[in-house]
Amino acid sequence: MSEAVADASSGPLHGIRVLDLTTIILGPFATQILGDMGADVIKVESPDGDAVRDVGPPPAQDRASVFLGSNRNKRSLVLDLKRAAGREALLRLARGADVFVHNMRPQAVDRLGLGYAALCEVNPRIVFCGAYGFRRNGPYANKPAYDDMIQAASGLAALQGAGGPPRYVSSSICDKITAQAVAHAITLALFHRERHGEGQAVSVTMFEHMVAFNMVEHLYGQSYVPPRTKVGYTRTLSEHRRPFRTLDGYIGVLPYNDRQWRAVFDIAGRAHLMQDLRFADLSSRHANIDALYETLAAILATRSTAEWLDELDAGNVPAMAVLSGEDLMDDPHLAAVDFWQFAEDPQLGRLRLPGIPMQFSASPGSIRRLPPKLGEHSVQVLAEAGYARAEIDALLADGISLDGA
Repeated sequence: MSEAVADASSGPLHGIRVLDLTTIILGPFATQILGDMGADVIKVESPDGDAVRDVGPPPAQDRASVFLGSNRNKRSLVLDLKRAAGREALLRLARGADVFVHNMRPQAVDRLGLGYAALCEVNPRIVFCGAYGFRRNGPYANKPAYDDMIQAASGLAALQGAGGPPRYVSSSICDKITAQAVAHAITLALFHRERHGEGQAVSVTMFEHMVAFNMVEHLYGQSYVPPRTKVGYTRTLSEHRRPFRTLDGYIGVLPYNDRQWRAVFDIAGRAHLMQDLRFADLSSRHANIDALYETLAAILATRSTAEWLDELDAGNVPAMAVLSGEDLMDDPHLAAVDFWQFAEDPQLGRLRLPGIPMQFSASPGSIRRLPPKLGEHSVQVLAEAGYARAEIDALLADGISLDGA
């Protein structure tokens, strides 16, 4: 456990300025990744603020837990973009920005006069990234896109049901996976700009990205034309593929190759099972996956989790105890690698933050700023854009901006 530091190393994106017009989870998580890597992320919010500022256990104080999870390393600027002066302020900021990212529907950003053509006119080098639900040239283009909808449409909910009723993953998984794609796409576009000196429009869509993600293994027999089998990787769709019960808890175990299965059967005192034609090799095990997992479940139920972990680790068989969210707070590995970061906020008190999972030997990222209050940096950012104090005061008086410092 470490204290989050305010003045840490610069990160690989140091010097990149990002105008972040995103809300909820997908866009903010993407721009937080950029901020963790050193980018100066300016979170542009309406006077009402990001909707998730109040999502979490009370009191929210405009920075509830869901907001805290995806808005560190950012500065908050309030602008009413429906008013001409707010739009003008944003375009002035865009002149000195490297990236403009939003997750509004295409029609909405065009109505505001903030599409790629408008941004490119003031800054031809800008990387303009739209995070959308669906590609614009298909029949789903105008549908709303939230995580549950994309889990349903992309095949993920049906895959989770494994032949039974569809189920959602207990996580905003489509938002977060697509967020990583957004961060990836932006950095690739910045790399292109370094090579060729030009900005460009980038589009990342949840539906198409999640279909591609889900079909890596599940396209399966449909990889061939004509199809050899239906969609679905049989091993991961087995109804018996789940954490296995032990005498005192649950364990995740994945023997995969012949050596690992032989080790499991030997440890259990059932070496003869390796001679069972259903389990003798990889193709046989896949063809009899339900029977294999039922057999493994019966074996693992005979000892405690700790006993199994000791034996399986010694046999180099992949195995981990099933940990709860609460268990992760004191996990010894996370403690040893200083994963959890802590910081004091004047309003919220002591905060726990997940560490940065990516590591760089020469330019590591850092947690430099705690998630901002609504409009906390409005005056500062507008001054950086060249606004005089009198002009800023006029924007504040007219309700076009808000000073939350």
